Amino acid sequence: MVPVRNALISVSDKMGLTDLAAGLRAAGVTIYSTGGTRSHLEKSGIDVEDVADYTGFPEMLDGRVKTLHPRIFAGILARRDREDHLDTIAEHDIEPFDLVVVNLYPFAATASRSGVTREECIEQIDIGGPSLVRAAAKNQNDVAIATSPEQYSEIIEQLQSVGGTTSELRRQLAAEAFDHTATYDRAIADYLQGESVGGEFPQTMNVTLRRKTQLRYGENPHQRAALYSDHSDRSANLVSARQISGKELSYNNLLDLDAALDIVRGFADPAASVIKHNNPCGAATSKTLADAVSGAMAGDPLSAFGSVVGMNRTVDVATAELLCEPGLFIEAIVAPDFEASAVGLLTTRPRWKDNVRLMQVGRLDGDAPKVARRFISGGMLVQDADRMSSSSLQWKTVTKTPVDDELWDDISFGWEMVRHVKSNAIVLAKDTSLIGVGAGQMSRVDSVEIAIDKAGDRSDGSILASDAFFPFPDSIEAAAKAGVVAIIQPGGSRRDDEVIAACDEYEIPMVFTGRRHFKH
Repeated sequence: MVPVRNALISVSDKMGLTDLAAGLRAAGVTIYSTGGTRSHLEKSGIDVEDVADYTGFPEMLDGRVKTLHPRIFAGILARRDREDHLDTIAEHDIEPFDLVVVNLYPFAATASRSGVTREECIEQIDIGGPSLVRAAAKNQNDVAIATSPEQYSEIIEQLQSVGGTTSELRRQLAAEAFDHTATYDRAIADYLQGESVGGEFPQTMNVTLRRKTQLRYGENPHQRAALYSDHSDRSANLVSARQISGKELSYNNLLDLDAALDIVRGFADPAASVIKHNNPCGAATSKTLADAVSGAMAGDPLSAFGSVVGMNRTVDVATAELLCEPGLFIEAIVAPDFEASAVGLLTTRPRWKDNVRLMQVGRLDGDAPKVARRFISGGMLVQDADRMSSSSLQWKTVTKTPVDDELWDDISFGWEMVRHVKSNAIVLAKDTSLIGVGAGQMSRVDSVEIAIDKAGDRSDGSILASDAFFPFPDSIEAAAKAGVVAIIQPGGSRRDDEVIAACDEYEIPMVFTGRRHFKH
């Protein structure tokens, strides 16, 4: 245990600062501080020593130089088990610091702000702060370093219970301190590297993730699992979402909710998606959210039991009433927001009541992630996110049979949906609703047959969308027999002529997009 007699405090984030300082003063600790931190504490009625008075050197260069002084760093770095170190600081009238409390300028938050200038970002590169953190963390045998308000309570508890900080706590704080500075430096490097490479993938890519929570288990009960957050991702997402109600989220819940959210954020009109095992079994757009949910739930009612639901509008009472109908079982719902009355209905009326997880992610009109990452053994795959939907101006009707004007909404809806289905992907759509899905099959013919089987009689009058080209005309024949009235696909097969001829034979218009939408 190391007693705490002197503490140095210099923070940007003032959360919890007054309570920490009050606890330190109650324990008889002398506090040294700088600039804004000192002013904040003095306004709160807490006595502090001015670092400038202690060093005999004023702050200068608009605060760029404050703590970079031998009286500060020698007081932090002096080893208490070395007589020569103690003699040296005593000779120069230097106080040893037993606790350093520092958090850094908000570089990442500044850099992510809309309209921020390069000069503003550069000014948020902290110099003295990381130096103080590293010095205190290096001398962890004698000095405790706090870099987050979340650590304050444990420090005060130890002061009150044992009169100082334990070696276990100091080691833990030191590890977290180096993680803190590494994350900070990574954000700066990424920002500057992003400027220099002109939007290309950088030569090196470092991913900094912080564990948010331990999950009950992974995809299966014998697998351990945890959820990590990426603080550089500013989009509406499940990791930063607020859980309004329900049981703890599972690994599979999070995967499915993420898929549900990814679908609905792509639509301007009210939209809903129903996800089962990471594939949509229903989706729809309409003039109202309730109608969209009704259409989505009707896509595959059997598969929808025990599903998760995503929406791109605030969940209102009409939508909640629909989801409370007997026979439905919903695991989780993600939406920008929920009306209070809707929450009341969803958590009290159905049999599942307050078990349903309600996830509020906020507005979806911000930028979605532009890069998709996937870990594989030995490394990570990185690609542009599949966000660029083909413009209908680039589409080309390749059959003699033209597309009826009333079919374009369904064609556009089907093409948007097919990129969210695992390849080989086939979807059938009608009235801007998903009515049949064939996903993840080794043969595209199998996917076509599964989608038609799922749609049943509803396939008559539907459109069919395929994520990649048809290598043979056999799928066209199956679609024609099911009553499909239009087909959209990328094109590009060596047998395109045969496929087009089959469509002309059945008088089914076919649209080529020139863009593939594989999702593995």
